[in-house]
Formats: sequence, C-alpha cells, structure tokens
Amino acid sequence: MKTYKLNNGVEMPQLGYGVYQVHPDEAERCVSDALRVGYRMIDTAQMYGNESGVGAAINQCGIARDDLFLVSKIWINNYGYAKAKASIDDSLRRLQTDYLDLMLLHQPYCDYYGAYRALTEAYREGKLRAIGISNFQPNHLIDLASNVEIVPAVNQVEAHVFCQQQKANEYMKEFGIQIMSWGPLAEGRLGLFTNPVLEEIGKAHGKTVAQVALRYLTQRDIIIIPKSTHEERMVENLNIYDFTLTDDEMERIKALDTGKSAFFDHNDPEVIKMFMKRK
Repeated sequence: MKTYKLNNGVEMPQLGYGVYQVHPDEAERCVSDALRVGYRMIDTAQMYGNESGVGAAINQCGIARDDLFLVSKIWINNYGYAKAKASIDDSLRRLQTDYLDLMLLHQPYCDYYGAYRALTEAYREGKLRAIGISNFQPNHLIDLASNVEIVPAVNQVEAHVFCQQQKANEYMKEFGIQIMSWGPLAEGRLGLFTNPVLEEIGKAHGKTVAQVALRYLTQRDIIIIPKSTHEERMVENLNIYDFTLTDDEMERIKALDTGKSAFFDHNDPEVIKMFMKRK
C-alpha cells in the first residue's frame, strides 16, 4: 500500500476504509471484513456512533496494532478545550486502543481553537500520533494553520471527480497539509456510476467506473476512504493500483470538475444553521 509522510514524519496509508453511515450494529462485521481483505486504515468519527463497533473489530482481528492506522474525529458538541480533552479519552476507550494514529476536528464551527488545543496536548502526551482537521475551507484553514504551534497534518474534505478541490489543495500544500477525501465516489450522486467518460476509460483498462474514479484521486496524491458494506466491493475498491491513467485520461476526468459540492457548501449560512442543530 502506498503511504504518505505527513508533516510530522508519520507514514499514512493512501487508501483506507471509511465507516460513515455504517450502522453501529454492522460496524464490527464490516470493519472485520475490511481488515480481512487487506485494509489497514480505518476512518471513523464520534458523530458516526460506531466507534465501539470499530474498536471491537480491531480488538479481535489479530493484526498488530502497529500495523493499523486508526482515524477518528471530534464532533462539534465536544468542542472547547475541556470537552474535547475528555472526548479524546472517550474515543480511545470506545476504540479499545491506547492511541489514535490521527484525530481530526470534524467541522470548522464553534470553539475549534479550544478543541485544537486539546488535540495538541493529547499529541504531546502520545495519545495521538498526528492531528488534523476536516471540512476546513481555505478561509478557515488559513486562519487556524497561521495561528497554532502545530500545523494540522491532514485536512479531510469532500473530494471526488465532480468536486476536485484543486484550488483548496494549493492552500493546503502551502502549509504542508495532506489532503484526504471523504465521499470519494460522491455516494453515486450526479450520475457518477453511469458517467460516459468514466465508463469509456474503465472499458479501456478493464476496470469499473468506481475504480477509475478512485484511481484518479490517488494519482492526484489524495488519500481516500471509500465505504462499502459488501465485501466484494471492498475488494474492488482496493484493486486500483494495477493500472495507470494516461495523461489524456487524467485531463478528461479533470474536466468533469464542477467546482461545487455535491452535498452542501460549508460556507452557506443555512448549512451552518443545520450544523448548529446537531450540537
């Protein structure tokens, strides 16, 4: 598995398994399946409600903890220094581990400065090997990264063929922050699985549309965490390193970028009001 060296020297796999929208009752089974077929990075979050299932699978998988890369995220109702500090310990307990390889702030709202201080402290204590952020748009990212002692190692954002984050990634690179994608298949929105460009390219390589869409992101040096509850799809999503998209194919896929979210705009006041209701 290809890895990236983060800005603090930690090696992070490029491809992992995400458990967003995996029901808590299914999380243990799904993560166990993912680990069995070859995934070594698992991405979860406090808000997903399935950290305990992920922890149970990891505890029983028989794989050395050092060979796994575990990611979670602090939700906004746990922002502020004191709440965030306690929530990190809660996540460790639910995940049945002494440390996380990466912990992120899930959204750029509420007291994220206080929460980031808690991340920084836990990082120095060895509870977290790396710290970062999620869904931070360039304005939020520049604000935070310019005013903290430890620059975030990762920013996890919506990134797929229709929302490629080209400009946002330029700002991340300025600060040495690694881009990581959530929703790398856009949950099938905007007709991704029947897109004629992706279909044509897939046929040329004997690959599925999903594999082409994921390979495009990896060739752009984006970390991805595709999610599926079906083992055969988990395997399919892993098997994307045995072909290479040509420069022409990369340009054709680049042209699919709408520059807009397929889900919601984090700078839209109505979206922010929605998140405030989830506190």
